[in-house]
Parts: sequence; structure tokens; C-alpha cells
Amino acid sequence: MTASDGLTPVRVAVVDDEPDARDRLRALLAESPDVRVVAECVDGADALRTLAERPAADAPELVFLDVQMPELDGFAVLEALADASAALPAVVFVTAYDAYALKAFDVSAADYLLKPYDRARFERALARGVAKARAARRAPTDDLRALLAVVRRGHVAERFVVRRGGRLYFVRAEDVEWADAEGNYVRLHAGGATHLVRDTLSGVESRLDAERFVRVHRSAIVNIDRVASLEPYFHGEYVVTMRDGTKLTSSRTYSARLRALLK
Repeated sequence: MTASDGLTPVRVAVVDDEPDARDRLRALLAESPDVRVVAECVDGADALRTLAERPAADAPELVFLDVQMPELDGFAVLEALADASAALPAVVFVTAYDAYALKAFDVSAADYLLKPYDRARFERALARGVAKARAARRAPTDDLRALLAVVRRGHVAERFVVRRGGRLYFVRAEDVEWADAEGNYVRLHAGGATHLVRDTLSGVESRLDAERFVRVHRSAIVNIDRVASLEPYFHGEYVVTMRDGTKLTSSRTYSARLRALLK
């Protein structure tokens, strides 16, 4: 099957918790030879499984993604995919709230549909989404990761999503005992296990509760509730012993905040 311009149709997923909304999108998409619907998801968790676990050759390249959904909303789905190092598709956000739509559009989503939308508005959004998906075939971009950086700013994470053995797992932020940098990843230490998240340490720090977590070194963050002891070291530095027995050395740059939080 070929699209109207002779190219392979773009693989599309529809993600919306409202059956009527999915039906409308499916009907409109069926009229376009430029796309092929390969998945229909009923909520955020279903979308996460579909987007993360499909083989690359059959993975959606464009997603019509509802922003407001129970449990995992549209932004949480993308955040989870980014944490799991999955490739991010082009996205057309679908929302009933203008504030969400404007934020999504301003930070490089393919487009947005503000409910209720008409056929002409849908066709414009579809054209932009198809163009972005095809451009990504040639040269993948980090536009959606830029979007997530905006969404995350000032937002405390409730959980992190990690990939292990081809599956996705949730790690509650409050269970993280300490974290350290490992190349392009951050290691989260929780419950005697280590989990890798694809992010910078600064990125993880910005998503943790500043009242509970503190940077002790340029390459380490600790949960102050899991600190067993603090011993003076040289030049204003400290040896931080965690409850799991790990010993970390704080740098002078971060020692003042560490002392303040532990008072």
C-alpha cells in the first residue's frame, strides 16, 4: 500500500479514554491514504505498553494522544517512554483544555486538536503530523524531549519508569535511596536494587522533592531520610553513610545545603 504521494503510509496510533473520541479519529484517519492505523489504546497504561513494546518496524510513527486520561495522562506516557529510552513518535495532542494545547504546540509537538474540532482542523493537524513523522524517518529529532523538559520543570515526579529485560517497571520516587551518574544514564538505588534511567543527574534532581533529596556531589544525590550518618571530612566536606552501608563523599560546593537539610 502506498500513500497519495507514493510513499509508505505513516503508522498511526490513537490514544484516548473516550470511545466516541476514538471512533471519530479512527473514521477520519480511515479516509486518508497517507496513514495506516496500527494501534488503538484505551488509556495511558495501554498506550505505554503499545508504544514501548512493539517492534520498531511496526511501532507507531505518529500518535494522536489525549492529554487528560486517568492514571497516566498524555504527558506522563511520553515521560515514561523517554525514561525507558524508547524512540519517541511524532505527536498530535488532543485536548479539551486550551492551556494544555498551547503548551504542547509551543514546544514542538506536531500539532494539537482542541475538542471539539472540525474536519478542516483535523486535516491540518494530520498533514503536520504526517510531515513530522516522515521527517523523523530521515533524521530523528529531540523535539518531544524538549517538550518533556518544559513539562517536568517545577514538577515533582511520583515515579520513574525503567526498562529491564525488555519490560517496563515503575520505581516510586520516594523509594529512591540515592542516585548517581553513569554515562548517559542515572542509576537509581532503591530496595537493594539498581535501576537505570536515561537522563542527566540534573534532570533527575529537578524531578525529585527538594525537601527530601539533596545533591551531595556533582555525580550523586541522596534521600536525606536514608542517611545513616554524616562525618566531617577535609575542607568542609563530609562522609555520608547511607542506611544500606554505601559511603559517599560530599563536595564542599554542596555541603552547606546538606547540613541545612539534616538539622
